[in-house]
Amino acid sequence: MSIIVENPGLTKAQPPAVARSSKSGPNPAVASRVARDLYRQYFDTLVVTDDDKELRDEALRLRYQVYCVENPFEDPGDNPEGLESDPFDARAVHCLLQHKRSRAMAGTVRLVLPNQDDPARSFALQEVCQDPLISDRERFPIAKMAEVSRFCISKDFRRRQGDWLYPQSNEPEDNSDERRVIPNMTLGLIEGLVRMSLENGITYWCAVMERPLLRLLSRLGIHFNDIGPLVDYHGRRQPCFIPLETLLRRVHEERPDVWQILTDGGRHWDQLECALAADSQ
Repeated sequence: MSIIVENPGLTKAQPPAVARSSKSGPNPAVASRVARDLYRQYFDTLVVTDDDKELRDEALRLRYQVYCVENPFEDPGDNPEGLESDPFDARAVHCLLQHKRSRAMAGTVRLVLPNQDDPARSFALQEVCQDPLISDRERFPIAKMAEVSRFCISKDFRRRQGDWLYPQSNEPEDNSDERRVIPNMTLGLIEGLVRMSLENGITYWCAVMERPLLRLLSRLGIHFNDIGPLVDYHGRRQPCFIPLETLLRRVHEERPDVWQILTDGGRHWDQLECALAADSQ
């Protein structure tokens, strides 16, 4: 049985409302923009272009660190030269999260695009989930969907970052803002997913995620719709999906500060609305 979470408060006809100022406190819109600008002081989201092999290898190298070294998900012997890859990478676009001060790559994620020649074999989700929803082309439109996967932030980076934030020497630099930003490193990767989606005509996401990651995302206002029960896929994981517009609308309602980062100050939202309008004509 499919478990589809609907949000009746969202409608396609009305964009997220502009935050208003309040006599009882600071203007929420201004505060949200400050949060976005603060985040961008410390991190860059780098989308890998087709001809940038060096940056793509950085993503595969970081995946090797996370999936072959830090966690026993993949066999190092199947990934020579310290680059973790699989057949889905042939149809994937990638991005990396770079810490500006150290220039270190903190995380990476990929977006697997649909298989236009064989849509029913587009995503890993289709291999592990048997729920009838994934065969419904109206509710699960593969042509406009991509799968979010290989979402990871290196434990090694977090360890080294802790060293940088709390140095043994009496460093004069005040790192209090950076301490607040570090726990939400995932936001830059999700902004990269939004950007890559718009560049490739994608308006739906699907994924097979661990429950702890889904709970983390929900605290940021990012809610996926479950598809059926948990499945065995590198451990117990939840198949899920969401229209990108629905996801961003709910983020705006619950966490306008996060919305500012995910939409690059609203720029991605405007692009998404234009794309949806063109599709409806």
